[in-house]
Amino acid sequence: MANAKKKGTATAVWELVQPIVEGFNLQLWDVRYVKEGSQWFLRVFIDKEGGVDINDCENVSRAIDKPLDDLDPITDNYILEVSSPGVERELVLDAHFEQFIGADIMVKMIRPIEGIGKEFKGVLKAYCDGDVTIRDHSDENEIVIAKKDAAYIKLDDFDI
Repeated sequence: MANAKKKGTATAVWELVQPIVEGFNLQLWDVRYVKEGSQWFLRVFIDKEGGVDINDCENVSRAIDKPLDDLDPITDNYILEVSSPGVERELVLDAHFEQFIGADIMVKMIRPIEGIGKEFKGVLKAYCDGDVTIRDHSDENEIVIAKKDAAYIKLDDFDI
């Protein structure tokens, strides 16, 4: 139930803030509504070619604050954070995987893969219907994993 609520909240926020973010010529990378300890966080990740700066984050934060209050998709008290997805950005959406075909990635699996382990690095070779093809750096073999079986897949040494 809590996961459905969080997913619904993130989706509602995404739909609200995406046109606002795009109005600043930025890309909405991800929206997450998470609880850490006793505190809830609404995290809005933005990006642009060359990377975002503090002014981009501040502008978006100010621009989405009132619409968020008006829509009121979150009943709990929360902290709003607007930031860059970072250098080791997590690939979440299909478009993220498609955008970074050929990039170096870091993978952490939920369960270890026999002969490889739980964590490894490689090159993102392909992405199709939730399946991720990776050329393993250690032995140059290609493996295919289901995105849903990974704890995370992040860019490794991304050059912004």
